[in-house]
Amino acid sequence: MTNTLLVAGGRVLGPDMTVERADVVADRETGRIEAVGPDAADEYDADETLDAEGCLVMPGLVNAHTHAAMTLLRGYADDKPLGPWLREDIWPAEAALEPEDVRAGTELGVVEMIRSGTTAFADMYFDVDEVVAAVEAAGVRARVGHGVVTVAKDDEDAAADVEESLRVAREFDGAADGRVSTAFMPHSLTTVGEEFLREGVETARQEGIPVHIHANETTEEVEPIVEERGERPLSYADDVGLLDEANFLAHGVHTDDEEISLLAERGAAVVHCPASNTKLASGIAPVQKMLDAGVTVGIGTDGAASNNDLDMFDELRDAAMIGKLGADDAAAVPAAAAVEAATAGSATAIGIDAGRIETGALADLAVVEFDAPHLAPTHDYVSHLAYAVRGSDVRHTVCDGRVLMRDREILTLDEERVVAEARERAEHLVERAES
Repeated sequence: MTNTLLVAGGRVLGPDMTVERADVVADRETGRIEAVGPDAADEYDADETLDAEGCLVMPGLVNAHTHAAMTLLRGYADDKPLGPWLREDIWPAEAALEPEDVRAGTELGVVEMIRSGTTAFADMYFDVDEVVAAVEAAGVRARVGHGVVTVAKDDEDAAADVEESLRVAREFDGAADGRVSTAFMPHSLTTVGEEFLREGVETARQEGIPVHIHANETTEEVEPIVEERGERPLSYADDVGLLDEANFLAHGVHTDDEEISLLAERGAAVVHCPASNTKLASGIAPVQKMLDAGVTVGIGTDGAASNNDLDMFDELRDAAMIGKLGADDAAAVPAAAAVEAATAGSATAIGIDAGRIETGALADLAVVEFDAPHLAPTHDYVSHLAYAVRGSDVRHTVCDGRVLMRDREILTLDEERVVAEARERAEHLVERAES
């Protein structure tokens, strides 16, 4: 075989969370894993080799809910609850965004994600063509969409916002040699009016476009729906058609037992964002209950303005830790479940064929070095992935069978330029927002 990548000399994390010494061969033409095994290095004359000696080769992490361009607002408005934070700080700043800001912020976010082993992400934002351009240049994978907000807009502007999200979904699906997929992305059940929500979701369903939305993030979102409609938010969401199997919801913090059963029955996935939910004091999602019910659970960082980083190792650790606290059970959300949620769970949630290392799956990989003091001794690799590994422990990152980072050097973007440009654009953005 020609045009292959060999990741050799390491241990490999299997789909069943077992770890064995093996090599991984990727076909760079198809972007898929060709072989996994202890003798793969002997059987293939690879065009390129990555040294994984002393490392664990794992599926690339999948950040199933973020707003990557919000890296420009990292640390801008901290220590406030979600509602005032959005209304007083974030939305006014976003109103001053220019398309070039979105490109710069997304590139910065992608650099951070590549450095910490994330190979795919789901992104809800604006100026999506700039997001797609950043994804294409960086070589990562993403499901993208234009976020719809209709509150405080007249009918014409609200309808135009819905149509923009649908247009983006149609136009960019399959971009970047297939690494970009799309979704219709209404912001939330309380920020999009029912008429516009129903119309957009029905059109998306007819055209086979997945839907991504924030749901049950805070009590401020849940209580108005219960008071006005006499039903829980996810019952309303189900009536609108938001709980179809291809769709995925962010947060799900204030979700009761009946709503969890409804999610399991309908097949919609939930993306858990523990750091953001903790920082904004939104609450603790009932993740173990969701897992027990058979709900697909992924993990996302949310935006860097409310996290404040995009390191998915931090996030999966938080998911495991907070999951135990929320369930009042030290056995809840164990290490393997957290790692699986950040890989296969997230991949399933956003609808990509990744998150596992096996023949035929997309060749999206993170190679984690295990020689640092905080990873010694290694009694249990999976435990370390959940509780001890840091993003800085990633040595190589691979997406679609192509090396994005080798020996901690990013190959697809000029990291120094990206950081410098993001700093400059963030400074000017804040000046405009506060003037």
